[in-house]
Amino acid sequence: MPMNFRETKAIFLQIADRICDEILLGQYPEGERIPSVREYAALVEVNVNTAMRSFEFLQSKGIIYNKRGIGYFVSTGAHELIRTLRRATFLGEEADYFFRQLYTLEISSHELAAMYKEYLKKQSLNSDNV
Repeated sequence: MPMNFRETKAIFLQIADRICDEILLGQYPEGERIPSVREYAALVEVNVNTAMRSFEFLQSKGIIYNKRGIGYFVSTGAHELIRTLRRATFLGEEADYFFRQLYTLEISSHELAAMYKEYLKKQSLNSDNV
């Protein structure tokens, strides 16, 4: 399925994020092969070189690894590694902005909690329908 890219982040990083999402959602289990660079480039409709940069980035983070001549595979422990990296990024770079927005927009913790509960309910319903 083609991607809608944002201008605020490099395309290869957006593709890497998508692959990480797919790993977290169980589409690519740990130890299993992921689509080839060419297959993935065609899937998201980008140049093969862009997809290759994504794969190389994920490999440098230890999320995937290459078996020469066979393809790329999801590393053991990739789930936890992705969560750890994303958590650190969120807490270190995004949380302050997020909380500033809540404060300046006068969104209460009660409103936020209610919205989050509703979000979790929708996610639960969506996963039940899959």
